[in-house]
Amino acid sequence: MAQEYAIELKNVTKRFGEKVIANDNVSLNLRKGEILAILGENGSGKTTLMNMLSGIYFPDEGQIIVNGQEALIRSPKDAFDLKIGMIHQHFKLIEIMTAAQNIILGLKGPNHLDMKAIRASIEELTNRYGFDLEPDRKIYTMSVSQKQTVEIVKVLYRGADILILDEPTAVLTPQETEKLFDVLRNMKKAGKSIIIITHKLNEVLEISDRVSVLRKGRYIGTVDTCDATAESLTEMMVGEKVTLDIDRTEPVDVRPCLEVKGLNVKSADGTRNVLSDITFTANTGEILGIAGISGNGQKELLESIARLQEMESGEIKFYPEPGSCITLEDKKADEVLQMGIRMAFVPEDRLGMGLVASMDITDNMMLRSYNKGDNPVFTDRKTPRELAQRVVDKLEVVTPGLTTPVRRLSGGNVQKVLVGREIASGPKVLMVAYPVRGLDINSSYAIYNLLNDQKKKGSAVLCVGEDLDVLLDLCDRILVLAGGRISGIVDARTSTKEELGILMTGGKEEA
Repeated sequence: MAQEYAIELKNVTKRFGEKVIANDNVSLNLRKGEILAILGENGSGKTTLMNMLSGIYFPDEGQIIVNGQEALIRSPKDAFDLKIGMIHQHFKLIEIMTAAQNIILGLKGPNHLDMKAIRASIEELTNRYGFDLEPDRKIYTMSVSQKQTVEIVKVLYRGADILILDEPTAVLTPQETEKLFDVLRNMKKAGKSIIIITHKLNEVLEISDRVSVLRKGRYIGTVDTCDATAESLTEMMVGEKVTLDIDRTEPVDVRPCLEVKGLNVKSADGTRNVLSDITFTANTGEILGIAGISGNGQKELLESIARLQEMESGEIKFYPEPGSCITLEDKKADEVLQMGIRMAFVPEDRLGMGLVASMDITDNMMLRSYNKGDNPVFTDRKTPRELAQRVVDKLEVVTPGLTTPVRRLSGGNVQKVLVGREIASGPKVLMVAYPVRGLDINSSYAIYNLLNDQKKKGSAVLCVGEDLDVLLDLCDRILVLAGGRISGIVDARTSTKEELGILMTGGKEEA
């Protein structure tokens, strides 16, 4: 019976220090020739558990059984010897080398490599499973999906029969995701056993055979995918029923609030355009989504509008009221703040740009109003303390208290503090970059409702997101960036994921 399983985990526990238990007595199994999805909220212990299988961590307690035999996996080499390969969310490739060179890097072999034979064996692998890969192509010239292909082929080339993929579709277009799923199905047919760590319920239901759920480091259970729904899986993750509906209202009193014309931004070294000829209008009473493959200018666009990024050229106009206009392109961020322009920004980098890690929640609330005080020694602390308490209560921030430094909070709770502070300022323009990254499902939908509330109050909301299903359900229009240019602006009510995917790669939908 044991040989039915490629992997069995029995009562596995992993601690970090005395207080943090990442995995608590977890027992689950992976069958041979199946795709198993590991599902759970951020911080539930999914990646830690898989890192023990791949040799990055070693369990404090419990057993790992591979193909019926107890295994000691103390390093990635041990994992490879057991034919286990993990494809991490952040790729581990050398950019200036070719795909073939990365694939064989670190393997033992003769002093003089037969690259012709190596390329032939790589091509045989890619043809067998349906990959699209050029062995002699440099990594730095590849798209995200092509780099991911190199990582997968790399572990297959090393003989892996058990593959672990951590958030494999996080930065892929729908078309690239479907292509990856076709490859995974081919690998499954060939007898490979595959584990996917993900948070996208629709993809779990599409690709997996079974789903194992973790909650706060504990194993909750495993279900056959054919018997599961998005609602049932969510209830397993959260521990209670959650309504997975975003209440998108129709825009009211729509008028231009923010206008960007011909925006051009250079890279930090000045060698290339990060943004080219960006022109669009954000309206009051609507949510404008911003979609694109990671690194296509989303960060620079929001930072330019917030006046945190130097522009090469272009115009940014803010319309506080009908008939009045303020130009922003010639102003710095502190000047915009001093002018009383109500603009809020939730950056992607929470602790680098958004909050001060060593300060507590109350002091981080004060950052928005500190410059307004005439005498910082006697700065009012009562108001920000009350605001901090409202944010903690409304968004259910898990913290020992308001005086706890934010660096001691989990990533999700840090995000709640930042989003709550910016929304509390009553902005006329609210810009958010990946506002629910790291949040559990309940908190995510609370944030979606807060964004909708700002829209109802007449704010212009700009939301950069990576989950296209959410953008289509939440937004009124979606602006798509590809290669630093706008490839299209679509109506979110009538558009599809497939259309967005084509625009994200800079292409046009075929007639």
